[in-house]
Amino acid sequence: MAAPHPETWMRVLPQGLYCEPGDFFIDPLRAVPRAVITHGHSDHARAGHGAVMATPETLAIMRSRMGEGRAGERQQALGYHQPLTIGELTVTLVPAGHVLGSAQIVMEWRGSRAVVSGDYKRQPDPTCAPFEPVECDVFVTEATFGFPVFRHPPPQHEIAKLLKSLTIFPERTHIIGAYSLGKSQRVIAELRAAGWDAPIYIHGALAALCALYEASGIRLGDLRPATVAKKEAFKGAIVVAPPAACADRWARRFNDPVIARASGWMRVRQRAKMAGVELPMIISDHADWDDLLRSIAETRAPEVWVTHGSEEALIHALTLRQIRGRALRLVGYEDEEAAEEAPDDLAAAVPA
Repeated sequence: MAAPHPETWMRVLPQGLYCEPGDFFIDPLRAVPRAVITHGHSDHARAGHGAVMATPETLAIMRSRMGEGRAGERQQALGYHQPLTIGELTVTLVPAGHVLGSAQIVMEWRGSRAVVSGDYKRQPDPTCAPFEPVECDVFVTEATFGFPVFRHPPPQHEIAKLLKSLTIFPERTHIIGAYSLGKSQRVIAELRAAGWDAPIYIHGALAALCALYEASGIRLGDLRPATVAKKEAFKGAIVVAPPAACADRWARRFNDPVIARASGWMRVRQRAKMAGVELPMIISDHADWDDLLRSIAETRAPEVWVTHGSEEALIHALTLRQIRGRALRLVGYEDEEAAEEAPDDLAAAVPA
């Protein structure tokens, strides 16, 4: 008997993507009785679920951000590569390379295999396990940067730009706008890898998550709160803060600051200019165009479902490769960082 196609046992419902044999939703958009969560960003990990299953790191992030009582009434930690049987369904979590604890959800039922990637990237990241391609019948992918214009340079190149700016402007404070979960810790770790061993000052919104990363074995070095030092201490210093804080009066306390931002959206010059960013750093935790196509090819999936992002461009490219593409059009999975930057002008800013 032929294996059932995943579209017969996985469905899009108002709550999100539902796996019928396991009776759970993946990254549901509203509170549900049973949820499997790919990672801790708030557009994927929401509060109020009954039972929640995720990696231990993702559950810790959810508790840190939501509070113990809102991260799921019952929490089940599942490590990478540990198959869990639910009836006839087998669920395995595999690294996604997005942020600490991020996972792809691998589901196998009656000889059919589907993989839901969540958000993912292929560039090396010292703060999380790398993405692992899994061969499957249906691969469910994001397409945040699903345009050919988005090709991310090596992060070391962007860190070098920052360090060079520090030598050119030694009296100025360099403030890096970076999302509080994942991007901030990655930028700090890349700075340490590049040899920057001076204290790095952080906004208060980053403190708990940086401590959680440290507790998970990710060394971030000497971090100090950006609120207690005297203004003179910030000359030539690096400060990391959420992007919104860089445009706030909070940033005015520093010496003639150089406003930098670490984001894949910095590829769009208009976006950097509109945000008042003097030093754009193209560092993203999402796969760029080439890595989207490479990842899909490595799964050898004959069919790909696209959850969110630039579905049309990606599906067109898949059609040219004789891969069937399907847009799930799930509303609510915006990149948290992009949402802070009012992405509605992206379509006008991206070249055709």
